[in-house]
Amino acid sequence: MSFSFQLYSSRNVASQEDFLSQLAELGYTSVEGYGGVYGDPQSFSSAMSANGLTMPSGHFGIDDLRDDFGGVMMLAQTFGIKHVIVPYLVAEARPSNKAGWQALARELSKIGTKVRETGRTFSWHNHDFEFEALEDGSYPMDVILETAADISWEADLGWVARAGLDPAPIVSKYADRIVAIHVKDIAKDGEGLEEDGWSDIGEGVMDWPGLIRQIREQAPNAILVAEQDNPSDAVRFASVSMANLKDI
Repeated sequence: MSFSFQLYSSRNVASQEDFLSQLAELGYTSVEGYGGVYGDPQSFSSAMSANGLTMPSGHFGIDDLRDDFGGVMMLAQTFGIKHVIVPYLVAEARPSNKAGWQALARELSKIGTKVRETGRTFSWHNHDFEFEALEDGSYPMDVILETAADISWEADLGWVARAGLDPAPIVSKYADRIVAIHVKDIAKDGEGLEEDGWSDIGEGVMDWPGLIRQIREQAPNAILVAEQDNPSDAVRFASVSMANLKDI
């Protein structure tokens, strides 16, 4: 299997462009973009090509898609991004009830229609708050995917587990909607305190051998994206995680 790398994980390195060569040497075949690497798209795209890397997926803020859709599509064209993904919703913008999430989902559906007209997919990426039950017991993630039945999902299974849920049945439920999966790990008790409780992939408590077997069977075309939200050493995270992923 091939693995991508979410460049947000290496946001603190001296140079993201220089870091690309290390990712390629470790065996990553692609990267996932975010706002911090979009500043000079021609230069960064050239650096990716020089290291044999592609960027099939990229994160874009919902406000950027609302206010500068054409600009986002130009960036996607330059980087070769085929999967446009909304990564996050700040706390003050999150709906407080089911009706609010349904309204957001309807807007996402409209944005998704425009994205698909460019030949790309459009997805939502979750954190834990999408799996915090609403008053009627439903989860915002279910509301989004059921209301906006034409959009896709980048499943961050680490955040699903952080919300206290078992990722496996959720992957099964939405396997046909999943275009990418964030592969991340939760630190063992007492570890990873300086990294917000995350760990290198394969060093934590999540059953990644079992999950990857399931993903191979149920969502075989999903891009597997290695990520750690706050690594103290991006090189260590990328290296240890890839070694463990190869063993898996």
